[in-house]
Amino acid sequence: PKEADTTAGNTASSPAIGAAGLVPAAPGAGGTEGSGAAGGSARIAAKKAQLRSSPRPKKLEKLGVYSSCKAEGACKCNGWKSQNPPPTPPQTDQQSSAVSLQEPCRSCSHTLGDHVTHLENVSEEEMNRLLGIVLDVEYLYTCVHKEEDADTKQVYFSLFKLLRKSILQMGKPMLEAQESPPFEKPSIEQGVNNFVQYKFSHLPSKERQTIMELAKMFLNQINYWQLETPSQRRQRVPNDDVAGYKANYTRWLCYCNVPQFCDSLPRYETTQIFGRTLLRSVFTVMRKQLLEQARQEKDKLPPEKRTLILTHFPKFLSMLEEEVYSHSSPIWSQDFLAGAAGGQIPIHTGTGEKRKPSEPLHHEENKRPRVVGDIPMDLINEVMATITDPAAIPETSLLSAHSARDEAARLEERRGVIEFHVIGNSLNQKPNKRILMWLVGLQNVFSHQLPRMPKEYITRLVFDPKHKTLSLIKDGRVIGGICFRMFPSQGFTEIVFCAVTSNEQVKGYGTHLMNHLKEYHIKHEILNFLTYADEYAIGYFKKQGFSKDIKVPKAKYVGYIKDYEGATLMGCELNPSIPYTEFSVIIKKQKEIIKKLIERKQAQIRKVYPGLSCFKDGVRQIPIESIPGIRETGWKPVGKGKELKDPDQLYSTLKVILQHVKSHQNAWPFMEPVKKTDAPGYYQVIRFPMDLKTMSERLKSRYYTTRKLFMADMQRIFTNCREYNPPESEYYKCANLLEKFFYTKIKEAGLIEK
Repeated sequence: PKEADTTAGNTASSPAIGAAGLVPAAPGAGGTEGSGAAGGSARIAAKKAQLRSSPRPKKLEKLGVYSSCKAEGACKCNGWKSQNPPPTPPQTDQQSSAVSLQEPCRSCSHTLGDHVTHLENVSEEEMNRLLGIVLDVEYLYTCVHKEEDADTKQVYFSLFKLLRKSILQMGKPMLEAQESPPFEKPSIEQGVNNFVQYKFSHLPSKERQTIMELAKMFLNQINYWQLETPSQRRQRVPNDDVAGYKANYTRWLCYCNVPQFCDSLPRYETTQIFGRTLLRSVFTVMRKQLLEQARQEKDKLPPEKRTLILTHFPKFLSMLEEEVYSHSSPIWSQDFLAGAAGGQIPIHTGTGEKRKPSEPLHHEENKRPRVVGDIPMDLINEVMATITDPAAIPETSLLSAHSARDEAARLEERRGVIEFHVIGNSLNQKPNKRILMWLVGLQNVFSHQLPRMPKEYITRLVFDPKHKTLSLIKDGRVIGGICFRMFPSQGFTEIVFCAVTSNEQVKGYGTHLMNHLKEYHIKHEILNFLTYADEYAIGYFKKQGFSKDIKVPKAKYVGYIKDYEGATLMGCELNPSIPYTEFSVIIKKQKEIIKKLIERKQAQIRKVYPGLSCFKDGVRQIPIESIPGIRETGWKPVGKGKELKDPDQLYSTLKVILQHVKSHQNAWPFMEPVKKTDAPGYYQVIRFPMDLKTMSERLKSRYYTTRKLFMADMQRIFTNCREYNPPESEYYKCANLLEKFFYTKIKEAGLIEK
């Protein structure tokens, strides 16, 4: 509503960014009501206070205007009208004197007293209540005449008539509606409470307090948010449920918006009487405007709020958005709190009494059994306290060799520069114009970046309702995405297309895309990815944790996954305990913790031992454990095992191990000596070649009199392979896998300690 005095028509400005840390947004097609609106409300309250302090004759004159004539003869006059109406606009510098009760009405000629006879025995308190309604009526009258939107004007006029009727009947204004508040359960406030409990209950109390502050900030924004009119929404989202939005818009005006200024009407907080439906209709626009306004006014933010609003708030909104638009999010279940461990998070959006904080949560790590060798939690907490300040963790340049691949992308997401959305086509719901535009954008990105893939095939899969696409949005347009199809019954998802537009590559978007996809699937309890990667994509998928070692049984995916000629099948197994989008940050913090622990350990080892002088005396070799101070550093002897003294027992044990190794699926490159024709220059690089055939011959000739000789020859096979072949080769991989298998068998035989 616009203000009824000389400032009427001023646009409500955004709230000041102060102690509450509210982020302002531009009004218009949705926005915040703030200092201007609050100022209008204060001026109306001041007018009411002034009028209520007036003499009783002045009050009767004001009420007489809205009181029907009670004179004999059944006069039909519905309000007294002065013979000398005040000038328009009224002269604010002149105080008009109260008229006499004998002053005749300009309309029916009956006196003012004839219009107010019903007020003779009314208490001062009741009269002041009626005067408050009078000023609200005048305010709404101005609103009706100034409002241009037809839907809003109609609501104002209905409220105007309701308040007029209340004055005439001396009753309390009661809105007549089919439904009364709340209109949806759980409410927005309850949903956000559930969200905080669902996503952040595991955090330490200090970090959880930050999340609660963000939630409170968000709820305050909704309570003061100016909804766009139904006609504005119809233009912006043509295919939306306009009738449903109009019903909520009308309710919002009647119960939340107008009562901010007309306090004679009962007022409710938006977040307490509306639920997910209204939140869905405003969230996207609201989020965009809040983040844009925050970026524009970042220099005006107080220092203590800058990190909270510019860094944490965007991430909070992104996570909340996923729960708002998800069809399976548990936070909107009315039974949510029944299964929640820690009760309700105390977020307060209105005035009134504070609720008591819930009991401290019992974290999962407290229940986890301690493992021998674990670092004491007291020490961990002590070290963590020294690096919780972000400034204490050394920042890596985005161009540094030590920075995480997804660091730049993660920072851009926090600032609201990029967004991630899982979208897909639907044959059951009304087509959403924005989603269809994004799908077309994805088709274009995939077609340009995957030129060998037929465009018709890309189009068919992107728009296939069984396929979904995780889209990467920047400045409102698609710049990348991952198209996938989920097979929940088979326990895996097939990644079909993965691409980022060429001019946006090498910024970490690909890694961050994949991390978001991993978290999305963990949430849907699918923990395996399969994909056919061409020669150009194998490197990317390896960096994302994919390998050619497929964990999914072949029977599970044959006949389901699409087969591509000339491509390599790769798989990735997800760990549900890893928060993938924050994984590099966690690793960075863990490294810092280890570094601090090492520094503490080094500080404890203060004794400096003299250098070893035994070698000057001709000693060629000494046991490692005899080096002074070596045990104090935490070193322990490894690899010790029993030496079999019986030659026949040693021969039998080594023969069984060698046979197991030769039967392994990765032993084929090492079965015979390397031929010069197969590997030119091999014997110039490898001076001491070894192979399994040679080892078999040596075993037969009883060459291996000790386990160490046998293990040395086997180790030489693996070392030679890695020295000659590049790490990405099949031979290199076989050497690693076979080496791992060999040491497993050696340990099983008791030749080295497990």
